[in-house]
Amino acid sequence: MFQTSWFRELLEAAIQRRASDLHISSGWVPMVRVGGQIGRLTDVIISRQEVADLIRKEFQMVMVSEEGPAKEYDYSCSYKQVRLRIHVFYQYNGWALAVRILPVSIPTFAELGFPPVFRKLVDAPQGLVLVTGPTGSGKSTTLASMVQEINRSRPVHMITIEDPIEYVYEPLKALIQQREVGLHTRGFATALRAALREDPDVILVGEMRDLETIQAALEAAETGHLVLSTLHTNSAAETIERIVGVFPEFQQQQMRIMLAESLLAVISQRLVPARTPLGRVAAQEILIANPAVRNLIREKKTYQLPTLMQTNAAQGMQTMEQCLQRLRLQGVMNP
Repeated sequence: MFQTSWFRELLEAAIQRRASDLHISSGWVPMVRVGGQIGRLTDVIISRQEVADLIRKEFQMVMVSEEGPAKEYDYSCSYKQVRLRIHVFYQYNGWALAVRILPVSIPTFAELGFPPVFRKLVDAPQGLVLVTGPTGSGKSTTLASMVQEINRSRPVHMITIEDPIEYVYEPLKALIQQREVGLHTRGFATALRAALREDPDVILVGEMRDLETIQAALEAAETGHLVLSTLHTNSAAETIERIVGVFPEFQQQQMRIMLAESLLAVISQRLVPARTPLGRVAAQEILIANPAVRNLIREKKTYQLPTLMQTNAAQGMQTMEQCLQRLRLQGVMNP
């Protein structure tokens, strides 16, 4: 794998530095993100032609024609001890790559420092669990750890729908079938509706991007499946409003009711500087859908959710501020 020696050397250097991302741009030096901070990997400039040749040779992308209509592509693969999610895109100075570096071994809840409520969520027979946060906040790793925990503990049938496939799961107790958008199916919504005819117990949806996918995910959660998915939102309250707001006004109250009934939890997270080998740890706001939460969703009172989270720690809920304070007290997070 990867016959281009300079690309292989850059990858191995990035892995050795525990980088989360490697960036290669035409006419510029390679950059890496380590501990959330971006910086130079080397001072050697990579030419426009070198990047174009790399893409043609390694990823067999004949569309690296500057006249082609599409200007971005996704690719994923395993390389030695890591998993790579590679996004190829065209920009002002030529082609570029953003390489997300993921460990092949999926971390456990204990290794990630997740609270006990995560165990209850993955044991649930049905409902919707959402992991939210900005790009690069560790959502994929959190979802992967949940899938792997189910895989270790429950004899169930899991279907994942991803764009692209990031972590690869070896079946343990569970049967796991992974589908990639664009390669194995036309889209998230199409694959979700097909999944209901494929006898799943658990469905992972890489991202709820549009109305059709959101509606299909809610229907799957309502009809006896555990559905895990992500959204690019920053809080539980924002997540609820984003989901409802996707629908036309005349449907929104119906969707509130459906969401209130099917929702299990919203985990909103971001990565913060920490005293760990990777230099970052996930700080999480956790909303558990108890009767009071469901009532607030139905009655359009999501602005009251932070107060409810503060006063329901016994049920596993916490605000982002409470989590940050705990991480400081434990000495995990930098002051």
